[in-house]
Formats: sequence, C-alpha cells, structure tokens
Amino acid sequence: MAAVTATVDIDSIDLEANGVARLDGKVVFVRGALPGERVEIDVLRRKPRYDVAQVRHVLRANSARVQPRCPHFGVCGGCSMQHLDPRAQLAIKQRALEDTLWHLGRTRAERILRPLAGPSWGYRHRARLSVRHVPKKGGVLVGFHERGRSYVADMRECHVLPRQVSALLLPLRALVEALSIRERLPQIEVALGDDVLALVLRILEPLTPVDRERLLAFAAGHGIELWLQPGGPETVRLFCTAQGLEVVPPGADDALPAASRLAYRLDEFDVELPFRPTDFTQVNHAINAALVSRAVRLLEPKPSHRLVDFFCGLGNFTLPLARRADMVIGIEGSPALVRRARDNAARARLDQRTRFDTADLFEFDAAAWQRLGRVDRVLIDPPREGALAIAKALSDAGAERPSRIVYVSCNPATLARDAAILVHQGGYALRAAGVVNMFPHTSHVESVAVFEPDGPLR
Repeated sequence: MAAVTATVDIDSIDLEANGVARLDGKVVFVRGALPGERVEIDVLRRKPRYDVAQVRHVLRANSARVQPRCPHFGVCGGCSMQHLDPRAQLAIKQRALEDTLWHLGRTRAERILRPLAGPSWGYRHRARLSVRHVPKKGGVLVGFHERGRSYVADMRECHVLPRQVSALLLPLRALVEALSIRERLPQIEVALGDDVLALVLRILEPLTPVDRERLLAFAAGHGIELWLQPGGPETVRLFCTAQGLEVVPPGADDALPAASRLAYRLDEFDVELPFRPTDFTQVNHAINAALVSRAVRLLEPKPSHRLVDFFCGLGNFTLPLARRADMVIGIEGSPALVRRARDNAARARLDQRTRFDTADLFEFDAAAWQRLGRVDRVLIDPPREGALAIAKALSDAGAERPSRIVYVSCNPATLARDAAILVHQGGYALRAAGVVNMFPHTSHVESVAVFEPDGPLR
C-alpha cells in the first residue's frame, strides 16, 4: 500500500484512546489524536469499513494534551493515554461507562459517584513482561509488547511500574542473557507486595547448576523473591527468598510457602492477605484499598446482616465486610483461592464470621441461590466475562432477593448486560455508578454500581 498522508479534524475519542475522524467519507481511527484537534496523519492500514492512522503532526492541539512522561510511549503497548491529562482521562472513562450502560443496557444511574483516583505513576504492582532473545537488537529484551504488534518493546524504563521494578528492566536483560535457557524463558511475571517484590520466571527447560547460582545471586543482590513456573499456574514454586536462600524442597501443593513474605494489607479493616504471585490480586494497591472502603460503605452492612461475596478470591472484600456483618459467605470458582481465603480469615480471626465455598459461578442458578438461605446484601466482583448467571438468579429470586447489590466491574459491556437483566427483568433500580481509575494512562475502565429493589439509596 502506498503511503497516504492527510489532514483531518478529530471529532471524538474511542475506548482505546484513538481519535475518531472521517477521511474520504470513511471512519479513521487516529492513534495519538484527541477530540477537537486538527492533525496531519499517516494512514497505516486501510480496511473496507475504516482506516487506522498515526499522528504525524498536531496542527491544533486539545487543551488537555500533555507531554507523555515515558520515552517509549506510542511504541510500547502498555499505555494508550499518557498524552492526555489524567483528569480528562477520568472524564472519558466516566462518559464511556455512562454511554455503555445506556446503549447496551438501556439503564442510567440515578446518581453518579465521584471517581476514585489515586497515584498516576508507579501504581502497577502486577505485570506480565515478555522476554525475547533478539540478537539484531543487541540481545535479550524484557518488557511489554509493542502497540498492536507481537514484538517486545525495547523498554529501558517504565513509569507506570513502581520505581524498583522499572529499575530492574535492564538488570533482568543481563540476567536472562547469561542463562543457558535464555531461549526457553518467554515470560517474567511481576507481583509486588507491601514488603517484598516477587518475580516469576516461566521456564520451559530445567535450570543448570550455574543458572541456579546466578538466580540466587540476583535475588540476594536486589532483595527479591524468585519463583519458578515450569508448567501451568499450578506449578509455580518459590525458588528462593529475598536473601538469596534457596527453598528446598519447593513443596508439592499450592499452599503458601512459609518463607514467602508476599502479602498486602488493608489497614482500615486490620486485614492482611498473603498470596502467591500468580493469584489474582488487583494491580493498583492504593486504588484497591479505596475501592474496598467504598464498596463496604455502599453496601452498608449491619451487625445482623448475612452477606454473600461472589467471586471472592482471596477474601479481598469478604474479610473487610466480615468486620461489619454477622456472616459473610465468600464463593469462588478456584479451590486454591478458597483455601487461601479460609487461611486469611483464620489469620484475621474472622473464621467464625465467614464461610467459603467453591462453585462454578457461571452456572449459578435460582436453586443455588435458595440453598444459601437468607441473604441480606450481595457483593459481586466478577472477571471480564461478568456475572450473567448470578444476575439472572437474583432477578428470579422474587421476595428472597437481596435488598442491595454492589457490583464491581472491570468491563463496562458485561456490567451493562447484567444491569439490564437486574433492572428490566429483576425490578431493581440502578441507584449509583462511577468509575474507578485502577489503570491510569490505559483505556481500562473499572467501575462500581449499586442496585436496590426500591426506595432511595441511603
């Protein structure tokens, strides 16, 4: 395709932070452009219904445009909004939430909650970094993929990762370069707790004795835990402590090793949650703490209440709710997470006020709801697939339905779908909704919504 350069006016912005314009009567998505701008573009790809382009020059800038902080922005696919003021990012996400609720679910929130925002930089406590040995680029690369491509970006720093993680990008290159299995180590997973940083090395071949010594020295020199993953997530084992002491034997199950210090705290509720680095935890610890606090306030549990926490994971919401309620039932699909949630409840001395069950929540139905007995209020925190089966079961519950539902969502589209069922079939009202900026500088939209059968939100 011959190169095409044009000048366009940007009308709006999509959920991937691409400017939207028209060129020769066809929609063109322009990377790096903002609403109201006039830009000169290079067309990268032409499709039957739309084109994809990149900004060449900004001829008239939006007042919310800022200088990206990261030198890799635009190439690295980790961020898409660094050129936009964080306050404007929040406004776009709020509008995206409201538009999605209306266009997909035909629902509108009676009240818009104040956006939850926190640190814009150094917030990403979890990350999955790709590793590639690329001799043409000088050796091993460690980082996120390039935007829209399968190549690993040549990253030397990252401003959304905590400083101590960003500082390891180049040392990790040198470490992997020195290993005998550098061609068989495709991924490094990052998990940061309150007291220690853990790295999980995905290894496709066994380490040699020399490899092991190099890893032990690296862990001791940087004060990090190293974990190894030779197979699926269930094969993850602690290899050495942050002092470089090898953990032998590694263990034969998915229990938390006593030598690991990986955990995070929710100080408001006097709760600590140890976890394995491959367990699901929220990326942004500061926002997670604020989100838990808001969810508890919105659910407003009473000392006499009996609650259910669907998709409870490690007990992130369950244990704080148990500080306020008589009983909280946490339900989760992963048996390993349920075991850890029980351990966390016992550690917090909340085992008498909690119960944890394993169930396939994508097959949940009215009969399963009835087996839970009396439930006063419900919290739902599903993955991106949403909670369709739960929404249907609650909508069919009739007089046994809970008096309030707080739904924490990481996908506006599935929230809108489930909200439509709760509102149009279950007789609930969408009392409030608002965004949670869990991933600044990205197009990811996290949100929280409140549903009640009738009456104003108290």
